[in-house]
This record gives sequence, C-alpha cells and structure tokens, in this order.
Amino acid sequence: MSGCCTPEGTCHTAAQTKTVYKVDGVGSAHCQGVVTKAVGALDDVIAVEVEIGTGLVTVTTAAAPDEAFDALLAETVDEAGYDYAGRVDA
Repeated sequence: MSGCCTPEGTCHTAAQTKTVYKVDGVGSAHCQGVVTKAVGALDDVIAVEVEIGTGLVTVTTAAAPDEAFDALLAETVDEAGYDYAGRVDA
C-alpha cells in the first residue's frame, strides 16, 4: 500500500478542481443542507460549499467535471427540489 492511501483503502490525490454552479431557491440553512447532501453524494465529489441566498454551489472534484457530470449534477439538484441554473464563470 502506498503512502497516499488510508488503512480503509481510500486514496487521496493532490489534483482537485473547484467548479462553481448556480442553484436557484437556496434561501435557508435547510435548503443549504439539502443541496449539500445531494451534491455531496455524487461520485468524484470531494467537497461541497453552498451559499445561502446567492445559491452559489462550489463543488470540489478529483478531476475537472465534464458535460456528463454537469448533467448529473443538474438532475440531482432537480430531484432535490431546486432549480439548476448552470455553471458560473470564474
């Protein structure tokens, strides 16, 4: 086992990408928690930060997200009851 892996077998890499998305309807701590939990459950998601009021969702992934990931994120947000508004230009 290399030094990058934990005893549980999970590995960590230094390469991480932060991408910001806009989600409409995040107006409370409850909404923030729902979106955080839904997006955080997606494969390859390392961390999620959701801003109340602005609906800005910063997603940290192991690799740069592609169109398939964006579509999955949009579907996940929709299923959680919120409106996916797309990526936010950095």
